[in-house]
Amino acid sequence: MASKPKTIFSEERNPRGIPKAPFIANVDEYMSDDSSDSIETTLRAFQDAIAKYRYMEANLTQRRTSLEEKIPDIRKTLDVVEYLQERREGKSKTENDEDDLDDDDLEDEEDEEDPSNLKPITTTYELNDTLYAEAQLEESDSVYLWLGANVMLSYKLPQAQSLLNTRLEAAQQNLQNTIEDLEFLREQLTIMEVNTARVYNWDVKQRRDKRIAAEKEEGKEGR
Repeated sequence: MASKPKTIFSEERNPRGIPKAPFIANVDEYMSDDSSDSIETTLRAFQDAIAKYRYMEANLTQRRTSLEEKIPDIRKTLDVVEYLQERREGKSKTENDEDDLDDDDLEDEEDEEDPSNLKPITTTYELNDTLYAEAQLEESDSVYLWLGANVMLSYKLPQAQSLLNTRLEAAQQNLQNTIEDLEFLREQLTIMEVNTARVYNWDVKQRRDKRIAAEKEEGKEGR
């Protein structure tokens, strides 16, 4: 008699659609099929489920690593864009500096901060991991951003700032979701490993009970 299929995954899922592994509280009820290959089929199905969970865990771990590398880059780019925007708006002075200046000095500082009078920015470009070059940035109201897949587009500073803020928020939310999914997966893996151990131990007990019963029957017949 063929063993009936076992339901491994629960219909309940987490917000990203990862199925929940049900805990087998009553192994006798779950293993109601007495066919000879039922235990092997069930344990094989459990191992397949564990393999799927581990595959998802590996993918999410890789995604987490990628996001943890991407977020600092986005934040660094956003800081540069914000600096350029503040520089153009003449807001790069700190509040402490403003408190220490009188009205005449403030007028002089505002003239110096006027976008039309700003000097080029001297900065250092990373050409590769070990090679850098110094360059001067002329005053501009736009920047070029890499969008991935070898695509670069020009944006006005306010648009670039808005885009980077949106991307940073999305990346941070994706990272949070990924961390939650990894924690959820580890919990499901633990449940499946416990289920496997419980079913295996149940099978050992069933075999032992059958052997003891058979020995008793043989003893009665021998008398």
